[in-house]
Amino acid sequence: MTVKPYTSEGSKKTQVAGMFNNIAPKYDFLNHFLSLGIDKIWRKKAINLLKDIEQPLVLDVATGTGDLALEANRRLGCKVVGVDISTEMLKVAREKIARRNLQEHISVQEGDSENLPFEDNHFDAVMVAFGVRNFENLNKGLTDMARTLKVGGKMVVLEFSKPAYFPFKQLYLFYFRYILPWLGGVISKDKAAYTYLPESVLSFPDGEQFDAELKKAGMTPLKRYKQTMGIATIYLSEKRAQ
Repeated sequence: MTVKPYTSEGSKKTQVAGMFNNIAPKYDFLNHFLSLGIDKIWRKKAINLLKDIEQPLVLDVATGTGDLALEANRRLGCKVVGVDISTEMLKVAREKIARRNLQEHISVQEGDSENLPFEDNHFDAVMVAFGVRNFENLNKGLTDMARTLKVGGKMVVLEFSKPAYFPFKQLYLFYFRYILPWLGGVISKDKAAYTYLPESVLSFPDGEQFDAELKKAGMTPLKRYKQTMGIATIYLSEKRAQ
């Protein structure tokens, strides 16, 4: 059963776009507050996996408020194109890009991860942070991301995963299921959005299952990097000649 933010009726894609439009003003604060700032470290580690590519052109799918795109430009000195389905999240991203005067290096646009408005074999790398579990059709989204990559290009996916070890697993799941939805709901005024977060993570095919999804999409998994005792995982894969 597909997990959706609001109701069982209507497409997940439409509901996810609406959800992020609703929480956009508080999104950055809540991201950093609820993760105690650890999410910033995870993003840096994900981007570092692309540091061997010389002056890459990078696609940031589900760019949201642009944190990953901004960090990629800062660490790699690269050009980044961001795409997202939420108009309100993109407004925040554009404001952040403009404040740093990076419009020549980072551009963002509205678009669908399952039907990306870019030609085949165009980007040196594609990345997505905390976005793939929101795809309506995971295979279609990953396949289209792979399509836009050049042969030999890298895909980096940072996504929440499920801790496996006692007692951290039990403590984390209690926080994730009960404390986080309450705090997120109070601050964002959208309780459903922060109830959806743990539900979407717990139903997501992580670890070896996600590697299998990458293979089905035409990518070759290279390595998985568990973060903070398994709260998140960074997946590195490569597009090889078919």
